[in-house]
Amino acid sequence: MRLEWLKDVISIAETGSFSEAARRRNLTQSAFSRRVRQIEEHLGIELFDRSKKPVQMRPTTAEHLDRMARMVGALNQLAEDLRRGDRMAGKSLSIAAQHALSTSLAPQMLQRVRGAGRDVHFRLTSANLDECLTLLLSRQVDLALTFQVRDDPAPVREEFIETLVIGSDRLVPVVGKAWLPEVEESLRAGVLPAVTYPAEVYFGEVMQRHVLPSLEQDVTLHARAECALTLAVLELSIAGFGVAWVPQSIATGRIASGEVTALADRLPSAGLLVLASRLAGAHNATESLVWDHAAARG
Repeated sequence: MRLEWLKDVISIAETGSFSEAARRRNLTQSAFSRRVRQIEEHLGIELFDRSKKPVQMRPTTAEHLDRMARMVGALNQLAEDLRRGDRMAGKSLSIAAQHALSTSLAPQMLQRVRGAGRDVHFRLTSANLDECLTLLLSRQVDLALTFQVRDDPAPVREEFIETLVIGSDRLVPVVGKAWLPEVEESLRAGVLPAVTYPAEVYFGEVMQRHVLPSLEQDVTLHARAECALTLAVLELSIAGFGVAWVPQSIATGRIASGEVTALADRLPSAGLLVLASRLAGAHNATESLVWDHAAARG
């Protein structure tokens, strides 16, 4: 049995639905169903009773479900132990960074470490804030690079992690320069066309708590598009969907080229801190080197 097959079977058992299990496993329902059929053909048995809703396990499948879960856990732990052993040997470093930071600050930081003469393999994961912290706390990465609005409470208790302020940024309103006249005309009519973030992502929360309450009372936000990725939000603004709030660090080049106009003098913005975080405790030489570079930047 392959590890992926075990995960497929467990997903169906947990959800009781082929469609929900397929979504969890990041596959289309048709592709997922084919793979389950492949598993059953390989074993020569049917694992599930498809005639019932929700889908039910055959008795033999249910009998061995706990064993399958233990095998998946053991194999995942083995993989993590191997990765952790490699990192502790100082041969690699794993970093999780919020999407905007993975395209701006993180590459610059890694370039400086490489310039110090260390032969290190870097693994950079781009994720949202919660995923970055989860990866750090579960020891799947060594370092997390995240944003935080000044004076906001820390998302993780201080006894678990060490945190450095390594820079500052600002969530600023911008618009594609070609569309500035249209936006100004809309604003005069009391409507602000905008590209927004989903409420559940970090910048969506920042918008709701720190930006939108500061809009003038006679201005109504009209969301023409929504996206969780900051780079895509910027591109949507350039394409004419409206004003977008993005970290100034990723908009500076487009502003300098004249492609984008900043509207921070007319619309509210929010100050951001850039944080580096690591688990409290002992650290190898490579982790310490990168941490020292981060501290020097701060």
